[in-house]
Amino acid sequence: MQDQAITGWETRFINYHKENTHTKDGSHDLGHFQRVWKAAQYINQEEGGIADPLILLTAAYFHDLVSLPKNSPERSTSSRLSAERTVALLKEVFTDFPPEKIENVRHAIHAHSFSAQVAPLTSEAKILQDADRMEALGAIGLARVFYTAGQLSQRLFDAEDPLALAREPNDSQYSLDHFQLKLFKLPALMNTATGKRLADEKVAYLRQYLGMIEGEIKGKYGG
Repeated sequence: MQDQAITGWETRFINYHKENTHTKDGSHDLGHFQRVWKAAQYINQEEGGIADPLILLTAAYFHDLVSLPKNSPERSTSSRLSAERTVALLKEVFTDFPPEKIENVRHAIHAHSFSAQVAPLTSEAKILQDADRMEALGAIGLARVFYTAGQLSQRLFDAEDPLALAREPNDSQYSLDHFQLKLFKLPALMNTATGKRLADEKVAYLRQYLGMIEGEIKGKYGG
């Protein structure tokens, strides 16, 4: 019965986005929300069902309702603005949403962001943060790195030192530098054992990719 109720809420949230959310940002669109929800469900299941499914679902579908550009000086306020707008949405549009769950939805959304630096205090906030960070890692994370780099007109890498072995990495200039500055640090920042395990696996994939790209830059082919 609970699963049917969650499915009903998810359908309503998807329909809301299709009718009202028209973002051109392919890294924070409906597909992103759906993937984060899937990851959150998996983590919650593996962790023994510690989170409220409706709070987790709602936070997953609206955590990036406001997503300022990565190079905006106000970027760190995105999650707070998303949380505030979601609270208003639940009260004004989804009026049958349980009012006692709204505060935990607000906190989970506010705390999910890497740049906001807000400590996740609830199971839902911890799982959402881990699930959202899954999107920065693995194959999808790799695609998002270069998608964002294209939006910001960044260079792929420093031709002289592509892996920043002898210089300070700068991911505002070179997209590969983002691996060192943020992505490789994420496993240690995960809140759940499941999140850390998944992050370790996805970082291993990214390290393999860097090894391949380093070999191609150096002209090493085969063998």
